[in-house]
Amino acid sequence: MTERPATRTTFKSPLPVLNPASVAIVGASERAKWPQDIYASLKAAGYPGKVYPINPRLKELWGVPCYPDLASTPEPAAHALVIVPAPAVIDALETGVANGLKSATIYAGNIGEGTDPVIVARGDALRALVARSGIAVNGPNCMGGNSLRERFFGYPNNELVSLPPGSVGCVSQSGGTLQFICKTASERGVRFSYMFSSGNEIDLDLADFVNYFVDDPHTKIIALFIEGIRRPDVFMRAAGRALAAGKPIIAIKTGKSQKSREAAKSHTGAISGDYDGFRAMCERYGIVACDALDDMVEMMLAFQGGRKARGNRVGWVTTSGGTVDLLYDYIEEIGGVVSPDFGEDTKKQIRHLVPPDLALKNPLDAGIPSNDANAVEMCVAVANDPNIDILAWAAVLPSGKRNPDAKTLKAIVDSTDKPVIAFGRMAYALGANALSFQDAMGIPYLQGLPATVRALGGIAFHGARSGRVVAPLPDPKGTARAISGETLTRALSAHGLAAPKSELAKTPADAGAAAARIGFPVALKIVSPQFSHKTEVGGVKLDLKSSGDVEREASALGEAIHELQPDATIEGYLVQEMVSGVEIILGARTDPLYGPMLLVGAGGVLVELVKDIAFRLMPVTADDARAMLGELRVSKLLAGFRGKPAADVDALVRAICGLSDFYLDHRHLLADLEINPLIVRAKGEGVRAVDVRPVAI
Repeated sequence: MTERPATRTTFKSPLPVLNPASVAIVGASERAKWPQDIYASLKAAGYPGKVYPINPRLKELWGVPCYPDLASTPEPAAHALVIVPAPAVIDALETGVANGLKSATIYAGNIGEGTDPVIVARGDALRALVARSGIAVNGPNCMGGNSLRERFFGYPNNELVSLPPGSVGCVSQSGGTLQFICKTASERGVRFSYMFSSGNEIDLDLADFVNYFVDDPHTKIIALFIEGIRRPDVFMRAAGRALAAGKPIIAIKTGKSQKSREAAKSHTGAISGDYDGFRAMCERYGIVACDALDDMVEMMLAFQGGRKARGNRVGWVTTSGGTVDLLYDYIEEIGGVVSPDFGEDTKKQIRHLVPPDLALKNPLDAGIPSNDANAVEMCVAVANDPNIDILAWAAVLPSGKRNPDAKTLKAIVDSTDKPVIAFGRMAYALGANALSFQDAMGIPYLQGLPATVRALGGIAFHGARSGRVVAPLPDPKGTARAISGETLTRALSAHGLAAPKSELAKTPADAGAAAARIGFPVALKIVSPQFSHKTEVGGVKLDLKSSGDVEREASALGEAIHELQPDATIEGYLVQEMVSGVEIILGARTDPLYGPMLLVGAGGVLVELVKDIAFRLMPVTADDARAMLGELRVSKLLAGFRGKPAADVDALVRAICGLSDFYLDHRHLLADLEINPLIVRAKGEGVRAVDVRPVAI
């Protein structure tokens, strides 16, 4: 998105855009398709307000009077659908505002985006008009939207008019994508309260819509297609309100491959781009982030079931060993849910329903139930197992060949307050009565195994966070003297990030003497402001076993550095005790959009290549730290791998939380604080912050 970020820090209600008392269609004509489609939709839906076509060249249009401008209507229009070229937009709105216009939707682009002076000037003029008049504006460069319960249809697609209203409020910054999301989802049984495109968001933006939906009693689920978040602080306040209210936000965001907004000053900056910050923000505020539009449809349908999960333990009831095998693979690959063993009481209840040659395990291959009553009995037993939080039942909607009895099967849902999800192995076409059957059952029927696993993970993810109140960050209290030198070393040690025994020597001879005091073996590092990444220039020597080795290698390092850069300044030689263990990177920085963010990952020289990393917004708690470690492949090394001892994970967790606390207190002074590597020693032996790189603001 190229339009300039907004600076407004308050919420603005989109209600005048969502439910206008009357509408003027500016740019109405017999040839223009969008105005015709919108007028036809308003009439077909029975929109209760008056509709005024606006065109200075026509006296009558579509069998009703047509007016030359917004000053000529019999009474002021509450809302203007402005479907004219960009150069004509501002004049049309100025006329409307002077005559009582309260809100507008602007469909044209070329207003405010990019760098062309004329286009930028139009955006400035629109902002000034909004500020001066208080008018609520949706767009520009959008395709309008539909309010299904209010029967207001401003989106130029007649197929969306006949949809029944529901509980999903959907906002897309992409106007064209909106219709595909909503049409596809509605064909699967998702029911929308609102579907709006917000375009370039010169006035109303995602934060305003989300904030409104939180308070709207008819909207239970919020779905967003995001290209960019203009006011991250305000958006996070709205997302925090949604989380506290228990209303899930399901979002998909473009830009995963975009480079970071600022030049990287460290490994942390190089590997944490905009999308990583977005995902960390989603984790903090309970936003369910989707990687694909198809997943978004399954996710909306799953959440439409309306029940909160108390955990991520899924009980799977299937009719196929092949399905079970695939589920094992997808659950391990995708994560987010677990499949614990059924309790003994559950196994006793279902043993007579499952062929004796099939094991009673989870996921369960139950064979083909002889009738619906048997399927009900089996699912009820699994749903009520105390080891299970969500029931996932392999079942497809009727296609005409087989028509199960919804009243019989509904006993599954009625037997528990846990989420109940039906799923099919693959995508399939729906029969004529499929959606009415789904509605009668009161449960969502998902399609495809990977999408089902992701949807159940989303339900569990939100369930674990729903109702949480995200507290504002405390003000930083640190002082400048604490972020450098020995003061920094002592401060980090107090936060669980002790450095190896070390000394800074001025000369190679001093380095040899320092090594003798520390004890062998030692590591030797060149200290030069021109070479912050020491390993990349050969500025580190390891496992030196004598003072002579240290003195000789220090001299060689100095010569090598001056060959690379003759004017380089050598401030000295850092001599450190050698420590061994699992190498971890910890990094703290302030994301330009979402605020202080912490990185944990596999450390050492391959950090940018391997990119085994996890992110969280700060503050990071012990539970957050353990969850981050659980996302990493290096966690297998920490647990003990191929005969290696288990690492001191408790000390690592304290170090992660300590870095979070320290950086939060000094974020006004530090652009970046990175420790790479942090050596995690064997269990009970703690951690050592081997290389600490503070970057002052």
